[in-house]
Amino acid sequence: MNTPIIRLIEKQDNLQIAKVIRSVLIDFNVPKVGTAYADEALDCMFETYQKPKAAYFVIEENNTIIGGAGIAKLDNYEGNFCELQKMYFLPVARGKGLGAQMMEFCLAKAREFGYEKIYLETMEYMSHAQKLYKQAGFSYIEGALGDTGHYSCPVHMIKTL
Repeated sequence: MNTPIIRLIEKQDNLQIAKVIRSVLIDFNVPKVGTAYADEALDCMFETYQKPKAAYFVIEENNTIIGGAGIAKLDNYEGNFCELQKMYFLPVARGKGLGAQMMEFCLAKAREFGYEKIYLETMEYMSHAQKLYKQAGFSYIEGALGDTGHYSCPVHMIKTL
């Protein structure tokens, strides 16, 4: 049994991370429209994050991807804000502190890229995720920022970096 490692996504991770994200979304009964489930990027995550000031990390355990999260400039927003994107973990990855570790990787990268704030969207019933976000210093805001296309996500949070 290997210790899980967090690393930048590689091209060969595309299929596995797409399966992880879709599996988690199905487990949580997340709508397939207006959420990450419908994102074209799911099948080409490596390529999607090969742009300036963007990064996606995966958690690998025993040569298997068990979670991931990334940051990129907030779509359709004028400010110097990034978005915490596609942070999902399989059940085997939960409750081990990996979410907090992943959050630190993403926040450090956001600061390195010089973003001022980090924004996220989630579902109201994803209470464990919201607890993690609050512990990391995120606070709730009214309404969405930018236009991510995730109109089915009613919870919006932000953190100053």
